Amino acid sequence: MEGYNYLLSLCVILMSTKIFSILSRRAQMPQVVGALMAGLFFGPAVLGAVTNHFFGVQICLMPSELLSRIAALGVIVIMFTAGMETNVEELKASGFSGFIVALLGVALPLGMGTGMMYFFNPDVDFHSAIFVGAILTATSVSITVEALKELGKMSTKVGNTILAAALIDDILGLICLTIVTGIAGGDTNLLMVFVKILGFFVFIVITGYVYNKYMMWSDRIQESRNLRRYPVMGFALCLFMAWAAEVVFGVADIIGAFAAGMIIAMSPKGQYIASKFDTIAYLLLTPVFFANIGLEVTLPEFSSSVVIFTVVLVIVSIVSKLFGCGLGAFVCGFDKRQSYQVGLGMVCRGEVALIVANKGVAMNLVEESELGPIIIMIIICTIITPVLLKGAFKGGNDAVGTTVFEDKYMLEEQADEIEEDLYQRRNKLNRQMYGLYGED
Repeated sequence: MEGYNYLLSLCVILMSTKIFSILSRRAQMPQVVGALMAGLFFGPAVLGAVTNHFFGVQICLMPSELLSRIAALGVIVIMFTAGMETNVEELKASGFSGFIVALLGVALPLGMGTGMMYFFNPDVDFHSAIFVGAILTATSVSITVEALKELGKMSTKVGNTILAAALIDDILGLICLTIVTGIAGGDTNLLMVFVKILGFFVFIVITGYVYNKYMMWSDRIQESRNLRRYPVMGFALCLFMAWAAEVVFGVADIIGAFAAGMIIAMSPKGQYIASKFDTIAYLLLTPVFFANIGLEVTLPEFSSSVVIFTVVLVIVSIVSKLFGCGLGAFVCGFDKRQSYQVGLGMVCRGEVALIVANKGVAMNLVEESELGPIIIMIIICTIITPVLLKGAFKGGNDAVGTTVFEDKYMLEEQADEIEEDLYQRRNKLNRQMYGLYGED
């Protein structure tokens, strides 16, 4: 029966993330924080450590290949829906400011991370020092996106600038990583990286043109009642572009998924397709993604030097992104408050930084003793970003108080009730006409 244990794991994840999310909402924190804490609490870092200490056996949820695959699909769907909800014109307008924010948001963490390593160990190898700086350049936009969606700030000027900056940050981070690994003796080719990135943008334009032409043709000749094919085709496009981005062009899969979402947003039936992904996201994929982040946290053996290094690393990781990206926003004409919001939105690290750190361990550029503090830094940045974002949007025209969360929750319940009523009426009508259930 070992092969069926994944069912129990999924059951615990879904129930715990929902309970912790409700508690987070009642504590006036974004619900994403609760989902993250659920994975951390029921994983090896907390429950596993406690049971191992008192009972000599680790009883907790454990990371697995299946959960990792579902989590990977979850982050793809998060970015896909973010693309469908993005104001494309506003995103275009945020392109230049996004580039400046991303540029400073890469340069400052790279410099401060490298300097921090020399501060702790003046004899450290240059390649190792700069690689830790490269780890700090990564931004995990998926968690920020979920927090912005929950706050209702996804399509604002600040929200679109964060999105644009995060996407550009991924590309700049890829180039930075390529240069660093090349200096350290890797076999990467910088020219080929630029060619692939350029090819990826050409691929987006061609795919978007073909898809939109097909959708317009299909919309003209097909009967309007056959709507379920559109979400299926849209999701297939998302998966294909995520695969192509990662495998063919060497760009993060989430960028391909985001691009697919923007393509669909500009096509006929875009709003209809977007409305069908909320259920699959919150029912399975999104809870598993956030819980899996907590499950993969393992705490290192603590000594005074490790604790000091961890504290400094966390401070540097937050300050470098906050000041670097915030300064970039301020230079581009944002006021101080908006610059602070942009800077906070870029603080979050996640799976990207973890992947880079693991690559550094494989290349002997990151010590095993440094991996634990890096993981702690990632999880702290992941948890505090949505909390600080909510506080940053309080007051003024961007006020986000208790009623925003309550209104959103009530609207979701009302939408569910309306959808259920329409479903019942449709079935009743179909029974009267055809004697069948659920026919489109």
